[in-house]
Amino acid sequence: MKILHTEASLGYGGQEMRIVKEAQGMVELGHDLTLLCPGEAEIGTLAKKHALNVHLLPIGRKNVSAVLALRNWLKENPPDVINTHSSTDSWLIALATRMMADRPAIVRTRHISTPIPRNLSSRWLYTKSCDHIVTTGEKLRQTLIDVNHFPADHITSVRTGINLDYFSPVDQSVVRSKLGMDKKAFIIGIVATLRSWKGHRYLIRAFSRFSNKNSRLLIVGEGPQWDTLHTLVDKLGLRDRVIFTNRQQNIAEWMNTMDVFCLPSYANEGVPQALMQSQACGIPAITTLNGSINEAVIPDKTALIIEPRNSDAVLAALEHMYKDHKMISTMSEAAHLNAQKNFSSQQMIEKMDAVFTAAIEINATK
Repeated sequence: MKILHTEASLGYGGQEMRIVKEAQGMVELGHDLTLLCPGEAEIGTLAKKHALNVHLLPIGRKNVSAVLALRNWLKENPPDVINTHSSTDSWLIALATRMMADRPAIVRTRHISTPIPRNLSSRWLYTKSCDHIVTTGEKLRQTLIDVNHFPADHITSVRTGINLDYFSPVDQSVVRSKLGMDKKAFIIGIVATLRSWKGHRYLIRAFSRFSNKNSRLLIVGEGPQWDTLHTLVDKLGLRDRVIFTNRQQNIAEWMNTMDVFCLPSYANEGVPQALMQSQACGIPAITTLNGSINEAVIPDKTALIIEPRNSDAVLAALEHMYKDHKMISTMSEAAHLNAQKNFSSQQMIEKMDAVFTAAIEINATK
C-alpha cells in the first residue's frame, strides 16, 4: 500500500508525534510511506530523524500555487491513500484531487476538539471530499455525529498509541539523581507545549499557594507562552521552586521524577499523549475532562478530575494528593495497569491499517 501523509502545520506537539509514530508503524508493516510538509515544518525534521521518506512542498497556506504544487506532485507520485491532518492540507488535498480521473482514497484525521463550522463547505470537506474520518478519541467522534450530523459509519475513533516499553515505571531516586532533581522534594509535573489552553497558568497559581514548600513544579516543554509563564513565576516569587526544562527528548525519565502529573487544560484536546505516557509510567494525574481526556484516565481511580480554568480546584486536588500517600500508591498501580491494557501503539497501527484498507475499497466503488 502506498500511503501519503500530509501536514501543513509548522509546529511541534502531540499531533506531529502521532503522525510520525503512525508512519513508522506503517513502514514496519511493509507499506510504502511518504510525508509531505512545508520546508519550515518541524515534523519534517522529526520524520527524517526516524528515517522516513519526506518531501517538502509549499503547503503551509491555502492558495492556488499550493493546490497546483500538490496536484503536480500527485500526478507524478500517485498514492493509494492520502491521510490529511490539519485544516490547511485537508482543503488543499480536497481541491488538488477534485476532478482527478484516478483520485486516491482520502482519510482525514481530526486530532483536536476545536469545533468544526456547521456550514456547507465544511460538510463537503468532511463528508464528500474524503472517504473516511478518523478521530483520536470517541468523544470527538460523537461530537461530529451529534453536533455536525456527519454519518456515524463515516467516522472511526483510533486512540493514539504509545511505546509501553519506553514509558514505564523506573526507580524514582535513580532518575532524580541523574537529572539533578531533589530526591526529597514533592514534584508536580506537566509535559505539554506551552499554549494558553493547556492551563499552565492555573497550575502555577495553585502551586504558589501549595502548603508543601519543599515541593517543585516541573514544566517540560516549549511554546508561545514561554515568556508569559516566566513572568508569572517571577511575579509570584517562585523562581527557586519552578523548573522550566524547555523541550526534552528523554520524556520518560522526566516523567518518572514526578509524584503527580497535572494537566489542567480547558480546550482543543483529543486524547493527550503526555497524559497517557505519564499514566504508563505509573504517575497519578490531576486533570480536566476536556476533549477525550476520559480515554486517557479513569476518574477517581487513576486521576482526580477538576474544573477547567480554576486554580482553586487545582490546589485542592494537589493538597488531597499530597496528604494521601495511599491514594497516590493505589492510583499509580491502577494507572500503569490501565495503560498496559489500552495504550499500545500496536493497537493504533492495526486500526489505522484497517481504516486505510477500507477507504481504498470505498474509493474504488465511486
